[in-house]
Amino acid sequence: MDDKFLPKLSQNLLEILNDEEYYDITIEVGNDPYVKIFRAHLVILHYRSPCLKRILSTNKKKNDGNITHIKLPNILPETFQIILRYIYGGKVPLNELDSSDIIKVLIAANKLGLQELITYLQSFLVKNKTNWMEQNFDLIHQTSFENDTFLELQNYCVDLMSKEPNKIFNTKKFSSIPEKLLISIIQNDNLQMGEVQVWEHVLKWGVAQNPELPSDVTNYSDDDFNTLKNTLQQCIPFIRFYNLTSKEFLDKILPYEQILPKELYKDLLKAFISLSDPNSKPSDKSKPRIPKKIDSKNINSKIITFQHSELISKWIDRLEITDMLTSSYEFNLLFRSSRDGFNAKKFHECCDNQPRTVTIIKVKDSTEILGGYNPIEWKSIESYYYSYNITKDSFIFSFDNDRIENYILSRTIKEKKAIVNNFDFGPSFGPSDLVVWGWFGSYAMKDSYEKQIRKTKDNFTVEECEVFQIL
Repeated sequence: MDDKFLPKLSQNLLEILNDEEYYDITIEVGNDPYVKIFRAHLVILHYRSPCLKRILSTNKKKNDGNITHIKLPNILPETFQIILRYIYGGKVPLNELDSSDIIKVLIAANKLGLQELITYLQSFLVKNKTNWMEQNFDLIHQTSFENDTFLELQNYCVDLMSKEPNKIFNTKKFSSIPEKLLISIIQNDNLQMGEVQVWEHVLKWGVAQNPELPSDVTNYSDDDFNTLKNTLQQCIPFIRFYNLTSKEFLDKILPYEQILPKELYKDLLKAFISLSDPNSKPSDKSKPRIPKKIDSKNINSKIITFQHSELISKWIDRLEITDMLTSSYEFNLLFRSSRDGFNAKKFHECCDNQPRTVTIIKVKDSTEILGGYNPIEWKSIESYYYSYNITKDSFIFSFDNDRIENYILSRTIKEKKAIVNNFDFGPSFGPSDLVVWGWFGSYAMKDSYEKQIRKTKDNFTVEECEVFQIL
C-alpha cells in the first residue's frame, strides 16, 4: 500500500529540482570548455550524498544570504544531470543510456558515495550488458579494479578470465589490451584452456604489438626474434610449457626457440625429446603453472607491476638493473590506503613491528610513483619531535611517466636519520626526503638521502599508498 505513493513523491521531488525559485546552491560541473551550472537544494544534497555532505560542510552558506557555490570538475555535466535526477527522484533511465554512459554514471556515483546506485548499476551491467562488457573487457577490468567498491564487476572479470577466456582472446580489441591484463589472464591457475591455445594467443598478442614482423616465422631474422622476445619477456614465465605434449612442443614451440631463455629451452628440449609418444607430457613437470627455472613475480598492487617489484628486489640486494636476481622475494600486502584509510594511524595499525617493508605511493593528478624501502620495523613512537631510527640499507625511489626505466634511486647517506618513527607520521624517510601524512602534509625534499626524487619540492596528495612486507 505504501509503495503506491512513491511515484508521486518522486515526481514532486523532480519538480522541486526543476523549479528555479527556491534553490540555494549552484554546482559548477566539468572543465572548460565543457562546464554547466546546476541549481539544487542544500538539504537534499546533504542527506543524499556522503561526498557532497563533506564538501558542503566546508562551504556553508554565508549569513549575508549569498547562494552557496561548489565545483565538481571531475564529472561530466551530462553524467551529473543523470546523477542529480537520481538523487532527487530515485530514477535512472538505464534503458535510454549507452553502456559506456552507464560506466560513466557508475564512476561518478562512486565519487559521490552513492552506494545504493553503485550496487544497482553493477547488477544491471552483469545481467543485461555482458556482450558489450566482453567486447570492452579492458575498460571493464580497468574500471572495476581501480576501486575496491566495484566488487561485483571484479568477480565478473575474474570468472570470465578463468572460465571463458576465449571470449576475451577472440574479441577484435584483444591485440590492444595492456600487457598487465594479459598477464593477469594467463597466470590464472584456474584458466580453462589448453596450454597450447594460451601460447598461441600470447604469440598473437606479441606479433600484434610489432606489425612490422613477417607473417611467417620462417622468414624471421635474428632482429625479428629479438623484437618478439623483448615484447613477450614478461609473459613467457606464465606459460606452462611442461603441460604441452611432445608434438605441441615440436610444432608450436620449437620454431620460436630464440625467444625463450636459453636455460629454459635446454630443459624443455631434454624433457620432450626423450618422450616416445608424441601425445605424452613430462609427467613429473606438467603440474606447476610456471616452470621452476623461471623466477616469476606476481604482486597484488594497484600501483606497480611485477617488473617494478623485480627492480626493487634488485635494489634491496644492491644489484644493478642489468644484473640477474640472486634472491626470490614475495611482496606481501600489509596496508592499502583506499582499503584501510588515508592516515598515519591506520598505517601504524597495519605495519608496526613489521621489518623489511616497501612503501609505494601513487601521486594524485600525475604519473609519479614514489616509494621507499625500510629494512627495520616501523614504530608508533609518541613524540613532539622527529624520532629517528638508524639503518644504512634503506633507500627511496621514484618512477615517472609510467615507464620503469624512468627511475631515480636514492640511498641513505645519513644513517642516523634514515627512518622517521612517529605515531603522527605515515611511512617517512629522513626528516624530509619522503614524508607521507606528516605534520605539514606529504612532500619529498633532499636531506638524508643521496638525491632529490621529485622534480618539485611542493607538497603532493596521495592517491593511493601501499605497504608490502618483503618475504
